[in-house]
Amino acid sequence: MISGGWTGSRRLGFINKDERMNLGFVGLGKMGHRMAIKLLSGKHQLVAWDRSVGACQTLREDCKRLGPELGLLDLAEDVADMIGKLPRPRVTWLMLPSGEATESVLGSLADLAEPEDILIDGGNANYKDTEKRFKIFKEREVRFLGIGVSGGIIAEGMGYPLMVGGDKSAYEYIRPILVTLSEPYGGFGYFGTGGAGHFVKMVHNGIEYGIMQSLGEGFGVLHKAPYNLDLLKVARLYQKGTLVSGFMLDRAAEVLEKNPNLADIVGIIAESGEARWMIEQAREEEVEVDIINQSLEYRKKSQTEANIQNSFTAKLITALRNAFGGHEIPRSNG
Repeated sequence: MISGGWTGSRRLGFINKDERMNLGFVGLGKMGHRMAIKLLSGKHQLVAWDRSVGACQTLREDCKRLGPELGLLDLAEDVADMIGKLPRPRVTWLMLPSGEATESVLGSLADLAEPEDILIDGGNANYKDTEKRFKIFKEREVRFLGIGVSGGIIAEGMGYPLMVGGDKSAYEYIRPILVTLSEPYGGFGYFGTGGAGHFVKMVHNGIEYGIMQSLGEGFGVLHKAPYNLDLLKVARLYQKGTLVSGFMLDRAAEVLEKNPNLADIVGIIAESGEARWMIEQAREEEVEVDIINQSLEYRKKSQTEANIQNSFTAKLITALRNAFGGHEIPRSNG
């Protein structure tokens, strides 16, 4: 059962001043930078660090531009400096790519964290890795959370959907942070111990692959129709309460408004790993996931097959990934 969380409620904005929190924040990329700004806008106090000096400077400059209504920002020289500046119990949120970067920082934090401290992995981690980390940190009496973060780059304004798993007491403790990140139209919920939150996010991303593939294929058929259809007009009508309306169709309308023919886009579609993990999990559970599997295979083929790269379907999927996630769009030279 989901515990806590709101969706679509501006009541999220009312945070008691005593609930404003101090936290460390590691990782100031496309998502991390925006989340840090949103937390500071909620008057939380951040000690932030990124291995890129430029990313730290950009955050400082944006804070100066936004003015004194933000919470206090302190930039750390390294992870140890960040931990040393935080009050106990120390809360640290990581927004890093899964893999070596996360392992390195968590290794450093493992040496620095003390009992009752809270560590949060907000990246797209494999839930099995999160499960292992949860158990390791629990033995050290350090509270670990794996939080799946969705909504892409537009969630800074709309609110992040946050899928939480791990230590229940840590979840309760950081609720003010979750409230700020999810306002005004996002939400959050606790799904269980260990890797439960990242499991829910993994399945979400698998579903996302199928939705994007369907939109790409549908508009690919419309693009080749014998009627010279205005695809933006079609998209805008589809938005008006149809069964295919929603977040991703809204992004499709934005894409088509800016670039109706998707000119100069090359449909090379990257895959982040989570749909692959979901398919592997489905096989373990003996659950059929044909649509998601075929969507993943299509992305793999797009890496090398020119007929897919030049298709309207693949171009639209590529443009959608940029619209909601800021992912780079391959461009043709011609």
